[in-house]
Amino acid sequence: MKRGEPVPDVLIVDGYNFLYSWPELVRLKEESSFAHARDKLIAELINYQAYWGGQVIVVFDAHRVSGSGEKKEKIGGVEIIYSQEGETADAVIEKLVRNLNTQGQVYVATSDAAEQRMILGGGALRLPVAELKAYIENARREMAREGQKGIQRNSIDGRLRGETLKVLENWRRR
Repeated sequence: MKRGEPVPDVLIVDGYNFLYSWPELVRLKEESSFAHARDKLIAELINYQAYWGGQVIVVFDAHRVSGSGEKKEKIGGVEIIYSQEGETADAVIEKLVRNLNTQGQVYVATSDAAEQRMILGGGALRLPVAELKAYIENARREMAREGQKGIQRNSIDGRLRGETLKVLENWRRR
């Protein structure tokens, strides 16, 4: 999924599956904290969503958290869902696929084999974690390259004639 390609309507990410599959996030989780790694994943998805333009939903398990209800929030174009007590992220993702699949193409990013079978049975397309990671890293490089072009393109000396530049330079040095 790159800029300019046909955009699927929805990308659903199995959050904790991603945290355990992306080496950079695994290392961050071990060296810092689980919450820090989760926040880094969310930040990466926010940047990717801004680049790619489709709808992104990330789902995290909270089924073992006593008394927790399903929690939803939206940060920078990414919807974040925490499952309720007794409900797995897989169950939430399955419901999302059923509800959203009638509205357009849905991709689910996970490396969980059982979940991949459920996804395909529900009509969504699977996106292995390694593949989404590659898309995210490519988007990061592309955005950095575009940012550099933007800086060069907005440079004033590329738009002024020699004499005008000399006058401005003399004025600046006073």
